[in-house]
Amino acid sequence: MEIRIDGLSHDGQGVGRHDGVACFVPGALPGERVTVRLVHRARRHWLTSLEEVLTVSPARRRPPCILADHCGGCSLQHLVDAQQAHWKEQRVREALERIGGLATPVAAVITAPAALGYRNRAIIPLERRPDGRLRAGYYRRGTHRIVNMSRCPVLDPRLDALIAPLKADLDTSGWPVDRELAGPGGLRHLALRIGHHSGEVLLTLVSSHPDLDQLPRWAERWQQRWPQLVGVTLNLQPQPTNTLLGAETELVAGRSWLAERFCGLELRIASDTFFQVNTPQAERVVPLLLQALEGVNPGLLVDAYCGIGTFSLPLAQAGWRVHGLERNPEAVRLAALNAAVNGLAAVASFEAGEVGTLLPSWLPRCQALFLDPPRRGLDGAVLAALQASPPPCSST
Repeated sequence: MEIRIDGLSHDGQGVGRHDGVACFVPGALPGERVTVRLVHRARRHWLTSLEEVLTVSPARRRPPCILADHCGGCSLQHLVDAQQAHWKEQRVREALERIGGLATPVAAVITAPAALGYRNRAIIPLERRPDGRLRAGYYRRGTHRIVNMSRCPVLDPRLDALIAPLKADLDTSGWPVDRELAGPGGLRHLALRIGHHSGEVLLTLVSSHPDLDQLPRWAERWQQRWPQLVGVTLNLQPQPTNTLLGAETELVAGRSWLAERFCGLELRIASDTFFQVNTPQAERVVPLLLQALEGVNPGLLVDAYCGIGTFSLPLAQAGWRVHGLERNPEAVRLAALNAAVNGLAAVASFEAGEVGTLLPSWLPRCQALFLDPPRRGLDGAVLAALQASPPPCSST
């Protein structure tokens, strides 16, 4: 059937209506008239497939990646960058006004310096085909079927250049690959991380078990081939879930962390700890935080979900006494180490535990609160604590 696309969903699908029922159309853009095939009727909407674009949006472009129409890693490469920024801004405004009921002004999106080649981390699913050949790539939208790839233009080019040769080595290694744990187990993902400024690289193999024959020899070979590769680790994820990384990471060669410069500070980042994937864009956040804190006498600032101290330490350097809360004990260990490396241990402390449990005792003592929660947002315990004891100044 033919419908008109009026908007975009949160995950970049075109949204139109048929007989008053919303239709989600992957690949369609606002302003376009399209022919779609109805695929599945949910309770309140239709899922469809795009058959033909009858009226083409002037904002449509040829995607920079040749796999964009198949790979589910990106959803809006067919939309020009300026319109991507517009629709992201619109999504924020709608969330605040329609869902939150807040009449909060929304500033224009501060777009990244580079639309491609910025991502400093990749976790790439692996599989072996029935003929034994290894495939690596992201999932096709809505499936667990891998779209085989040898490069990804969203990645930092220095990481991108490693995918094809590493994929070839994993193919010839003879190691079992069992991503879905349908058999006895094996490799599940290839993880790469780079310091944007330092150029140091960490390579992590994610496996359900440690029985990878000659892994130390392969790691030594990789480090000789790529001097920027400062460490090779093995992460064990034996659980039959979609969780990408397990709780245990073993050092195979080199060191378990890379060094990176961030806002003039030296940070140590491990393969299994969170760090913003777009380093230059994350550095642009710090001046905005300091601007939000103007007029507040620097005192105690609580950084909830602090990670390795990414934002805690620049704020401490600016004169705040910072206390970070973080669930991941390894991240807390690195945050304390990063504070010591930068001479900030006297004004920056960190604590491991559930933020919702730790935060209530700190709120009455702090002058400011910074929240950088995981993608799922703030849990009920954190919201209850904020309602019971709001800090004088908060920034999210």
